[in-house]
Amino acid sequence: MGMTYKRVLLKLSGEALMGNLGYGIDPKVVQDIAQEIAEVVSTGVQMAIVVGGGNIFRGIKAAAGGMDRATADYIGMIATVMNAMTLQDALEHVGVHTRVQTAIAMQEVAEPYIRRRAMRHLEKGRVVIFGAGSGNPFFTTDTTAALRAAEIDANVIFKATQVDGVYDADPHQNPNARRYQSLTYGHVLAHDLRVMDSTAIALCKENNIPIVVFDLSVRGNIHRAVMGECVGTVVGGYCEVI
Repeated sequence: MGMTYKRVLLKLSGEALMGNLGYGIDPKVVQDIAQEIAEVVSTGVQMAIVVGGGNIFRGIKAAAGGMDRATADYIGMIATVMNAMTLQDALEHVGVHTRVQTAIAMQEVAEPYIRRRAMRHLEKGRVVIFGAGSGNPFFTTDTTAALRAAEIDANVIFKATQVDGVYDADPHQNPNARRYQSLTYGHVLAHDLRVMDSTAIALCKENNIPIVVFDLSVRGNIHRAVMGECVGTVVGGYCEVI
């Protein structure tokens, strides 16, 4: 089957980078992700990445513990830059030209986020990693993923998670939970399915950007998803079972 998507945005949670560790970054997991991304990029797909920071610092949790919410969110944004730089290093090691762009200025280690420059990098075959969220507190990295995807005219958002799609109940607690193959944005919002937060879903709906939720831990899933295989749940679109 031919390539379905030309320009994609991959959303990685910070937790995805820590593997089975309770905290921080597992180098082996990062290497595996970088290898998969390299394989996808080698086919000519343009890829941008938004990475979270929950493996290092979680703003909402800190705010619940009494820290000022805006301060906690800014610290979380800085944590995402640590993850972005780690992923950049792993990608460069496997021969993928990569740029980190941050929404908070850190000119010694990364470029500032400039939309046109990001798009030029993508056109030249470079992977662009967006760090520091949107630069604004009270917005999640899911919302950042939707925002950046709209800005760079991405065809799709791939949300890599620890489950193989979206279910009508928690599959860990309910063995009869059913996985959806496709969903509308409206259904996700009405039933609060937590695919991404509601701001992100609304942005995707407005800009007609489908979201594919799939299991990152299965080797080759990023490539399969980009090629249009049904590897998880599609929100705002559908995939054909071949």
